[in-house]
Amino acid sequence: MPRQVDHDLRRRQIAQAVWRLATRGGLEHVTLRQVATEAEVSARLLQYYFGTRDRLLLGALEILNADAEQRAGQRLAELGEAPGMRALVRGVLWELLPLDEERRTRHLVYAAYFIPFVTDPALASAARDSPRALEDLVSGLLDQGRQSGEVPPEVDTEAESAFLVAGAIGLQTSVLLGQHSPEQAVELIEHRLDGVFAPSLG
Repeated sequence: MPRQVDHDLRRRQIAQAVWRLATRGGLEHVTLRQVATEAEVSARLLQYYFGTRDRLLLGALEILNADAEQRAGQRLAELGEAPGMRALVRGVLWELLPLDEERRTRHLVYAAYFIPFVTDPALASAARDSPRALEDLVSGLLDQGRQSGEVPPEVDTEAESAFLVAGAIGLQTSVLLGQHSPEQAVELIEHRLDGVFAPSLG
């Protein structure tokens, strides 16, 4: 009887090979053959699962994003039943910081995608057209905070969410480069949240 293949597991095996190559030397010049060798699969099998190089890079990123979303959900669930909007916003922003080895590795992979997304037209289009899910999530949490009185009514939730996410992403880079420590990054996030969740001016 032929052995049953776990296709999701095989796709993950290939995606993990992409991630390892990304953290070791970037993705600009990574080839399908290199990924196949790293994943210990044939080039034919790799093409069966992903097809082209662009589809491989995007597919590996989708798996990484799904993992990140699942882990973030677990950490937010650990905050308890009613953690408050500030704690939830903080939790979302912390997922953008390399605060432990898991998140550090993930953000190194994300960093490796930056140059291909900027220079490759097909990948750039995929990145540009992707929804601003994090900004929308933070904006929605701030809106809920405004309704509950945790966020002052004069706060522009859309502008603040864009600034908070952009700031956390900037801190992500500076922590990876050693310009800020994880603790300093957390303190800066808290400083900005102090302003967003400040008492109303009215």
